[in-house]
Amino acid sequence: MSQQVPTTVGQADRVTDHNSATMTSTLEELKTDLDRFFLVVMGMIVYLMQCGFAFLEAGSVRSKNTSNILIKNLLDSFVAGISYWILGYPFAFGSGNSFIGWHNWASHDLTDGDLAGFFFQFVFAATAATIVSGALAERCEFVAYFIYSFCITGIVYPVVTHWVWSSQGWLSAGDIYTIDGLSVQVGYQDFAGSGVVHCVGGVAAFVGAAVIGPRLGRFHEETGTSINLRGHSVPFAALGGFILLFGFMAFNGGSQLSISNPGDGAVVSLAIVNTVISGSMAAFLTLALHRTRLLGTRKWSLLITLNGALAGMVAICAGCNVIRPWGACVVGLVAGIFFNFTSWAMVKLRIDDPLDAVAVHFGGGSWGVLSVALLKYVEDDPGKGLLIDWDRQAGLMLAWQLAGLAAIIAWTGGLCIIMFGLLRLGNILRVSPELERKGLDIPKHGEPAYPLESYGHGYLEKIMTILENGQLSASNLGCESGRQANGWNSYESAEVHAMKVIGLARVEQENGRIERKEGGRDSEPGTTEQKRMNSLSDHQMSGQGKPPSGTQVQSNSTGQGYGSPASGTVLEKTTL
Repeated sequence: MSQQVPTTVGQADRVTDHNSATMTSTLEELKTDLDRFFLVVMGMIVYLMQCGFAFLEAGSVRSKNTSNILIKNLLDSFVAGISYWILGYPFAFGSGNSFIGWHNWASHDLTDGDLAGFFFQFVFAATAATIVSGALAERCEFVAYFIYSFCITGIVYPVVTHWVWSSQGWLSAGDIYTIDGLSVQVGYQDFAGSGVVHCVGGVAAFVGAAVIGPRLGRFHEETGTSINLRGHSVPFAALGGFILLFGFMAFNGGSQLSISNPGDGAVVSLAIVNTVISGSMAAFLTLALHRTRLLGTRKWSLLITLNGALAGMVAICAGCNVIRPWGACVVGLVAGIFFNFTSWAMVKLRIDDPLDAVAVHFGGGSWGVLSVALLKYVEDDPGKGLLIDWDRQAGLMLAWQLAGLAAIIAWTGGLCIIMFGLLRLGNILRVSPELERKGLDIPKHGEPAYPLESYGHGYLEKIMTILENGQLSASNLGCESGRQANGWNSYESAEVHAMKVIGLARVEQENGRIERKEGGRDSEPGTTEQKRMNSLSDHQMSGQGKPPSGTQVQSNSTGQGYGSPASGTVLEKTTL
C-alpha cells in the first residue's frame, strides 16, 4: 500500500492538471466567443444607423424626392456589402505595406471567427458612404450614385482605414522619439473614427456638393441671397436623428472591439458616457447660437439642434476612450462652434448641402481629431494632452494629429475631385433641370412616396373651425353614398380632388398651346386654365362635399408640400 500512495497522488495531480487545462481552454474559447458576440451585436446596432440616415434624409428633402433618397440609403449598405467584401476589407486589413493591404480578397483565407470583425468594419464603411448621399440629395443621377458609393466604400475609405487601424499603417505606427532619455512611440490616434469615417465622408460630401452644384432655386445670383428649401417632414427627420443618437453609443462603445479582457468594460462605459455628454453640450450650444442674430434666426430650431448634437457625437469619436467626462464637455462645446461656423461657411461659398452633412461630419470630425492631442488624460499614461501637460510629447502628438488630418483630407479630396469631375464631364452626375423641378420619384422609380390616389375614405366627417370673429363653423367633408353627381369621388378628400382638377386644367392648357402652335393661331394664353379654375371655384362653393371653411388653392412653382410633383400645386388649409 505504501508504494501505491505516490501513484494515486500522481494520478490525482494529472487529473487536476488535465481538468485545469480543459477549463483554461474552455474559458479562452468562451472569451473569444464573447468578443465575437460583442462585435456582432454592436455591429447590428451600428447597422441600424442606416435607418436613421434614411429617415433623416427623407424628412429633409421635398416630398417629390422621398422615394429617391430612401432607395439610395437602402442601397448604401448593399453596395458596401459587395465592394467592401471584394476590395475594401483587403485594402484595409489585409497584410501589405504601410500604405495599403492586398490579401483576403472576397474574404479568402478568413476563418469563420474573423467574420465578426469583418461585419463590424463593414457597417463603418457603409456609414462613410451614406454621409455623401445627403449632401447630393435631390439632384444626383442614380448611375453616379452607384459609382461614387462603390468607390468610397471599396477604395477611398479602406486605404485610410489601413493607415490608422491596421497594425501596419504608417499613421498607426507613428515614430519613436527619445524624450528625457526614454524611447517613446508617438502616432496618430483615432479610436472610433472622427477622422477615418467622418472626415472621409465629410470631405467627399464637400467635393461632391461643390462639383454637382446647388439645387435649382437654392441661391439667387442677382441679389446674392440664399433660399432655404425646406424638407417635407420634420417628424421623419427627428425620428432619424434619434436613431442616429442611439446608434452612436454602439459606434463609439463597440470600437473597443472586445469585452472579455480586463478593463474592456470600463473603456466601453467611458466611451458611451463621453458620447452622451459631448452630444448634449453641442446640442445646447447650437440651440443658443441659433437664437442669436449672428448665426441664427432667433428661433428654437429642432433640426439645427439635432445636427448640433450629432456633430458633438462625431467629434468625441476620436478620443472617447482617453478623454475624461469633463473633457467631453469641452469637446461638445467646441464642436457646436465648429458645426455652426462650417454651416455658415458653406452658405457663403454657395455650396448646397441639404443635410448639413459637411458641417456635421467634417466640422465635428476635424475638431475631434485635434481634441485628442489637447485633452487626452489617462492616469497611468505619461502621454497626456497639450492642455494638461505642456511638454514635447504632447506637442508631437498634436503634430501627428495634424499630419493625419491633412493626409485624410488630401487623399479623400484628391480622389473625389477626380471621380466627381469625370462623372460631371461624362454628363452623368446630375439630372436634367426638368426632372429636378418635377421630382425624381415618378420618372426614376415610378413610386411616389405620397400617391394622390391613396388619400381619402368613404365616410362623412364633420370639421369644426374657429373663424376670425371667434364664431364656430361646421363643414362636412366626404360623402357616405357613392360618387356624387358632380363627379366628386366620395373616397377622396377635397384637397385631392382640387389638385386633380387643377392638374387637368394644366394639361388642357398645354394641349391648347400645342394646337395654337400647330395651327399658327394666336389666342390669349391662360384662358383654358382660367375657365377651369373658375369652374373649380363654383364647384367648391356648391352643395354637398364642399371643402372645409378656410381652404384655398395656392400655386407653388417648386412642387413642394402636398401637391402633385408634376404640376407643382399645393393646397393649404388654414384653421384660425
